[in-house]
Amino acid sequence: MANKKITAAITAVGGYVPEDKLTNADLEKMVDTNDEWIRSRTGISERRILKGEGLATSDMVVPAVKQLCEKRGISPEEIDCLIVGTVTPDMVFPSTANIACAKLGAKNAWGFDVSAACSGFLFSLTQGAALIESGRYKKVVVCGADKMSAIVDYEDRTTCIIFGDGAGAVLLEPNYDGYGVLDSILKSDGTGSQFLHMKAGGSLKPATMETVMAKEHFAYQEGQSVFKFAVKGMADVSAELLERNHLTGDDIAWLVPHQANLRIIDATANRMGLPKEKVMINIQKYGNTTAATIPLCLWEWKHELNKGDNIVLAAFGGGFTWGATLIKWEY
Repeated sequence: MANKKITAAITAVGGYVPEDKLTNADLEKMVDTNDEWIRSRTGISERRILKGEGLATSDMVVPAVKQLCEKRGISPEEIDCLIVGTVTPDMVFPSTANIACAKLGAKNAWGFDVSAACSGFLFSLTQGAALIESGRYKKVVVCGADKMSAIVDYEDRTTCIIFGDGAGAVLLEPNYDGYGVLDSILKSDGTGSQFLHMKAGGSLKPATMETVMAKEHFAYQEGQSVFKFAVKGMADVSAELLERNHLTGDDIAWLVPHQANLRIIDATANRMGLPKEKVMINIQKYGNTTAATIPLCLWEWKHELNKGDNIVLAAFGGGFTWGATLIKWEY
């Protein structure tokens, strides 16, 4: 066994979405928009919002990881490392992973956050897989979680209709039979930051009365530019991943796309030659939960995944960041 290649297999999945719903009808009362317009352009009907005093991203990470531990029959103390992809950390520091580990009682884990916007889960998954492949770690939990309601301006009709809150997590363990994370193509281009970013709150523009009054602590998006880049980026990288692994759409059981916009998802599926029934879509229920969309899909579809299924995860996010990952399902 020692000479067999180690791959990082997903052995359990967990997810969490808050109970409170924000429907298109609710938004009609808040901003100048309507249900038909939102659905035709984004595919979203409702999203979940984390409400309650003192609740943050870590409070969604915790139930998702707890669920995953229960499924696998392990204690949080067995987790070696927790990686959290998020752009809405509980605070600038310490990391959300650090805080979540304390709440979970994951006393033996170290952890860190990955900031790659909507590609956060993919970037974290590749990192987590590398830790398993190194042979040094046996149980790595990778989580995508965002409380987007904390950084969305509910008076800005271009962004407030899109985002929701949620968290999803997977457990990675060593596999010697070729299952798990097989390949990833990840990309980033910082020149895209002008189109999708949060202006203030970092070291460039620390918080002041002025930055708060100017609403610079909310997500800013130039929709058209982002849409154009996203369609091309996500479709190109997914097609490249298939080509590099000598696969066609026929070989793929499922496409798990980042849930940003129905039109971007359709473009990616078309490019890969995949019919609609092979594409996981839950954007209508949850909106864009940023780093949480892909693991939430895996969580919802886990009973339809079969051992040996080839699945492709694809994302595009602010910054810009994008990528695609090929997985052979393990259970």
